[in-house]
Amino acid sequence: MPFLNLTIKELHNELVKKTVTPLMLVKEALLRIKADQTNAFITVMEEEALDLAKKLIEPEVDNVFWGIPFVIKDNISTKGIITTGGVKMLENYVPLFDATVVSILKKAKAIPIAKTSLDELGIGGYGINSYRGPTYNPYDLTKTHIIGGSSSGSASAVANAITPFALGSDTGDSICKPASYAGLVGLKPSWGLLSRFGLFSFNNTLDTLGFFTRSVYDAGLLLNLVAQKDELDGTNIKKEKEDYLRLIDDFEIKKTKVAIIKEIANDVIDKDVNTIFQKTIASFKNKGLKVDYVSLDMSLLNSLYPAYFILTSAEATSNNARLDGIKYGPSFKGETYEEIMFNVRNEGFSNFTKRKLLFGEYFLSKENKENTYVLAQKVRRLVVEGINKIFNEYDVIFLPATPTVAPLIKDVSSALKVKPSLAENYMMIANFGGFPSITVPIGFKDNLPFGGYLFTKQFNEAKLIQVAQLLEDISGYYNLSVRTKQK
Repeated sequence: MPFLNLTIKELHNELVKKTVTPLMLVKEALLRIKADQTNAFITVMEEEALDLAKKLIEPEVDNVFWGIPFVIKDNISTKGIITTGGVKMLENYVPLFDATVVSILKKAKAIPIAKTSLDELGIGGYGINSYRGPTYNPYDLTKTHIIGGSSSGSASAVANAITPFALGSDTGDSICKPASYAGLVGLKPSWGLLSRFGLFSFNNTLDTLGFFTRSVYDAGLLLNLVAQKDELDGTNIKKEKEDYLRLIDDFEIKKTKVAIIKEIANDVIDKDVNTIFQKTIASFKNKGLKVDYVSLDMSLLNSLYPAYFILTSAEATSNNARLDGIKYGPSFKGETYEEIMFNVRNEGFSNFTKRKLLFGEYFLSKENKENTYVLAQKVRRLVVEGINKIFNEYDVIFLPATPTVAPLIKDVSSALKVKPSLAENYMMIANFGGFPSITVPIGFKDNLPFGGYLFTKQFNEAKLIQVAQLLEDISGYYNLSVRTKQK
C-alpha cells in the first residue's frame, strides 16, 4: 500500500495499527525524493531522518504527528542543516538553532526529511527565482508550467505525495497561490499567531508561517499543534491555546454569511474557473449560507500592488542588509566595506533580487520616503479598514484563488510587472491586515487544478476552517495528489 498517499490523520491510524512504521515511511519518502522531477528540493536530510525514524518504535496513540515525515521551506532555520534561503550567497550557511515551529514538530516526533526550494529569500511569486533553478508543477510532466512561489518546493512535495504536509511562509500569496496551482489546502494563519523565530525575515510586518496539506482537517491538526506561545518571538501573540477544529462539524454553519468582492471576482476572465466558482456559490446557498456581492473602492484595489511592491522592497532591503559578505555570506576582496558588499551581492543575488533591493533603497531614501513608503503604509491602512467593514457584517470573504490554472513558465517573467491583473494579485490583502486565509481545491482545467480562497478577520481560524471544510465537501477534492487525481 502506498502509505504516503494518505493524509496525516489516515497515516496516523496506520502507524497505530503498526501496518507501517516511521522507518518505512522515511525510506519511501526518500525514494520518492530521489525520483522527483520537479526540482523541489535543495537539501535532503537522509541520514538525520533515518536516525530519527529508527528511534521511533512504539506508536503514541494520542500523538497524531508521531512518525509523520515532512519537509521544510529552506528559509526556515534547521539546526546543523544547511539553510540557503534559495540564494547562492547562503549555499553553505548552517544555522545553530531550529526555528520554533521546527522544534515543536520535532518534539511531537514528526520527522523532517528535506529542505525545499523557494524564490530567493522569498522574493518572487512564480517559483522560478531560486539559485537552483525553477520548480515545476508536478501535474505537468513536460516541465513547462509553474507551481507558483515563493513556497514552490513545499507545494510540489505535498502535491507529489512525498510527504503529507510541508512548512512554508507567506508574505503576499506565497502559500495560498501555489496551493491553488498544486491542488492543495494552503493555510496562512493570522499574523502573530505562529512564532516566526527562525524564519528568514523578508517583510516583518507581512511574513507569516503556514503549511500545505491535502485536507482541511490536517491543516487544523497542524494549527492546533504549532500555535503556541513563544517568548523568543516578540511579535508572537500571547493568547490562550484553543482548538481550531472545534467548529468543523458544527451544523450552525447555516448562520454563516459569505461576502464576495465583486471587483475582484469580475476580473476573472477564465470561463472554466468562473463556471466552477459560480457552482460553488450556488452550493453554499443550497447549504443555507447567505452569500452577497460587496464592493471595495476601485482606487484602493488599484493601489494594492504598488503599495505591496513598495512595502516589500523597503522591508526586504532593511532585513537583508546583513547579507554583506562580512556578517553573512561568502568573503570577497575589496578595499572598502562598500566594495566588499558590492562584490558579494553582485555574485550572490539574481538580477531580480538586486533590482528589488535597489528599489527598496530608493523608497527608503530621505527624499523619497514620505511619497513612497509612508504613502504605501497609508494605503495599507485604508485597505484594512475597508475589509474590516466587510467583516463587521460577514463571516468570511470568498474568491477564486487564481484567475486560471498554473501558467506556462515561458509566459511569466522574473521581471517587474507594470500593471498586474487584480484577480492574480489581490491576496496581499490578507497579509496587509494579518487576516487568516486558506486555499482549497475546487476544480480542474486541462488536467491542472485550481482553488477557492477564503479569508476572515484576525484570530478567527476556527470559523475559517469550518467554512473551508464545507468547501472541501462541496468540491469533493479531499486528499488530492498527483498520485491519486481523484475526487
